[in-house]
Amino acid sequence: MSQQRAFVPGAGRRAPRLAQQKLSRWSELKIWWREIDRVLLGLILALMAFGAVAVAAASPASADRLSTTAATLDPLYFFYRHLVWQLLGVAVLLAVSMFDRGNARRFGVVLGALMFGALFLVPLIGSEVNGARRWLEFGMRFQPSEFLKPGFVIVTAWVLSWRVRDPNLPVMALTFIGLGIISLLMMLQPNLGDTMLFVGVWFVMVLLAGVPVQRMGALAGIGIVALTATYFLYDNARHRIDSFLGGGTAYDQVDLAERTLLAGGWTGSGYGLGIRKMNLPEAHTDYIFSVIGEEFGLIVCGLVAITYLAIVGRVLMKLVDEDDLFALLAGSGLVTLLGGQAFINMLVNLQLFPSKGMTLPLVSYGGSSTIAICLTVGLLLAITRRNPFLKRETRGLADVLGLAERREPKPVETIRREIHP
Repeated sequence: MSQQRAFVPGAGRRAPRLAQQKLSRWSELKIWWREIDRVLLGLILALMAFGAVAVAAASPASADRLSTTAATLDPLYFFYRHLVWQLLGVAVLLAVSMFDRGNARRFGVVLGALMFGALFLVPLIGSEVNGARRWLEFGMRFQPSEFLKPGFVIVTAWVLSWRVRDPNLPVMALTFIGLGIISLLMMLQPNLGDTMLFVGVWFVMVLLAGVPVQRMGALAGIGIVALTATYFLYDNARHRIDSFLGGGTAYDQVDLAERTLLAGGWTGSGYGLGIRKMNLPEAHTDYIFSVIGEEFGLIVCGLVAITYLAIVGRVLMKLVDEDDLFALLAGSGLVTLLGGQAFINMLVNLQLFPSKGMTLPLVSYGGSSTIAICLTVGLLLAITRRNPFLKRETRGLADVLGLAERREPKPVETIRREIHP
């Protein structure tokens, strides 16, 4: 006798697919505002706003130095141009910060590939400024290495994160080869400062990726040997290091920068009242920190440094609970890039580091470099976006640094069953 199957309404029919509704622009903005780190965004915008004031203070000095008998620049020439570039930069920053992590990774990989290819063109068709060939001109002059920095971080983080799927992949070797090619192309420009920044960022990311300590020691040894060889084979580097160790002269730009920075004392001489800045080369770019010291005082210089520390600390706090290895490495690399460039610039102005020709990010005047910095910060904001209602069970950065608390396993509750006859 055949057994009848129970009747189930709708059995045998395929469940209808729910149509995915596209979110409105307003809904996307609300999600972005909920997930973005608003404290970090506020610190960045505040630093950019102060940068506009600092460029206004430094603009007369640079305009006077670049004026000729045929053409006299307006004292606020660089300030007006800086405002335009800042507005474009803020638009780029906000647009990139709206990417989710997947799109941020794809954008960074494409950017890195394009700028890596552009770096090969610099020695061939690049324009030369002040004895260095670092720029390309395609309707607008830009420096490929500035845009390569965030792309390099994203690509390196992506490749290093492959270890999660297969620990045997030679990810460190792949990233080391890429770093070596970039360093060689950068030294041909020549650009020792950015080369050291690339190496430092790569070292931090590889360290966080869990490379054995023995390999890190070997890499550190290779770096020392390479730096020593650079001193003997690279005339520009030898001159800058010798000038730094020898204390410079009264006409050395680093010495002028230190004298300008200390001229204002603790409270500064007042906005527009600085005198030493008029003799300072690149007052609106490389040595704007010295102009801040003269006109606004050492206390304000300290506040600027604390703001950078707050940005770095805020990002690291966000990464403590991160369980995605790519996001952990990308966020750490991007904030190392931003903070490293800022503190190298400040140390150069204090004559505590050899001159490197680096701007103060988010503060110094810049054209395409301002766009590149804002793009970097936009990627950093996109990587650190997080749904505030989601809770993490792992502690990413804390686990890497050995700071995570060990959680004791929950005791298994036993259930006693009494069997009665």
